[in-house]
Amino acid sequence: MEMRAPAADAAPGSPGALQIEARELEYSRGGRAIFRGVSCGFPKARISVVAAASGGGKTTLLRMIACLIRPDRGEIRVDGAGELVRMSDADVRAYRRRVGMLFQFGALLDTLSLYDNVALPLREHSRLSEDEIRGEVERVFDAVGLEGVDDLLPGELSGGMVKRAGLARALIERPDILLCDEPFSGLDPPTVRRVEDLLLRVNARVGATMIITSHHTQSTLRIADHLVMLLEGEAVEGAPRELVRGPDPRVVEFFSEEPPPGASRS
Repeated sequence: MEMRAPAADAAPGSPGALQIEARELEYSRGGRAIFRGVSCGFPKARISVVAAASGGGKTTLLRMIACLIRPDRGEIRVDGAGELVRMSDADVRAYRRRVGMLFQFGALLDTLSLYDNVALPLREHSRLSEDEIRGEVERVFDAVGLEGVDDLLPGELSGGMVKRAGLARALIERPDILLCDEPFSGLDPPTVRRVEDLLLRVNARVGATMIITSHHTQSTLRIADHLVMLLEGEAVEGAPRELVRGPDPRVVEFFSEEPPPGASRS
């Protein structure tokens, strides 16, 4: 699989235009400054990867975009207008309906079948009939390549199937923003490649803006249209191949742990 070409400049509202923009985010916890003025953007309908060393703030940024936590200062704008930090509770609830989230460990309920896990958000948040819900569950199972798994419990799934199931649940309410926290964590190399292919197919099929946190450098280079590197509380962003070959030694060092796809170690 080749590295993806960077997204071209685009008109507002078209694929590649910024859908989410963070401006001067500051955030501290326990006396430690995690963000010291983070500014970055995420193109619409593209795959963006947020990379950082362990503890560098990847999941914190994802949780801010999901409105699960708020920065101490700064703002996050969606579609050029909505400002998440100062939204009312009602507006936050409406915004979250637009957001699907794939958690690092799947976050499936152990006592529910896979079908019921995926159907649960629709049963809680919609007025769809059970027949309509079944149609929606079948739609997302097809999108992530799951079949014959309706009655299985999460504990009966492989690591790769847990990722697929978690992604199916994240997609069930037809979000236009999809947040994926460390989707490659804990997977063996062949399964990592299958999850990469899955994310690429889903992005092409549903057209959601995907923001993925990862410390897996090879996956980042293979799937990302856009890269945001969190470095010492700030952000550097751009096309992956340009950043990796660029002048910032911190980015070069981060990605030098593994050779670029197609290269060999000397």
